[in-house]
Amino acid sequence: MTRSQDEARLLDIIRERSFRRGKFKLASGVESELYFNLKPTMMSPAGALLSASALLARIWPENVDYVGGLEMGAVPVIACLAALSEETGKPVKTFFVRKQAKGHGTMDLIEGLAASETLDGAKVMVVDDVATSGGSILKAVDAVQQIGARVDSALVIVDREEGAAEALKSRNIRLLSVFRGREFLE
Repeated sequence: MTRSQDEARLLDIIRERSFRRGKFKLASGVESELYFNLKPTMMSPAGALLSASALLARIWPENVDYVGGLEMGAVPVIACLAALSEETGKPVKTFFVRKQAKGHGTMDLIEGLAASETLDGAKVMVVDDVATSGGSILKAVDAVQQIGARVDSALVIVDREEGAAEALKSRNIRLLSVFRGREFLE
């Protein structure tokens, strides 16, 4: 597969800002010698733009009503992709799922929707920065399915290829990615 110049540049930015080798304990509890923290990439001007652009290229063909994911991994990139989608004239509506419901005000678990909006019956794509076991994606999937959303696909910037695709497939959800973990070892 040949990459666009923008995606090749994004790969370089991730390598420089967000990829490390060593001994790391992951959110899944597993230890790994490879570590991705995409926040430094997503919070840099070029990284934010290129990440959002790469995700949008994969979101638009899916014809979803909303895109969202679990805080904190999804929040930076969904905010960028929402703005970029408006700029390109093909707006994508976004939301995020809190890890626990807000303890004040509306006590919402899902943020970003106007009072008149609902995910009930909506086709939703769940987005995250990195997938390992798929646990964070499935937490977001569970939250939106409980209120009636349909989820057929999930999308990440990096799929570490360590079980997320299989975990999602068992729930009839396809995992799409911009990059795979092995690309960072080449």
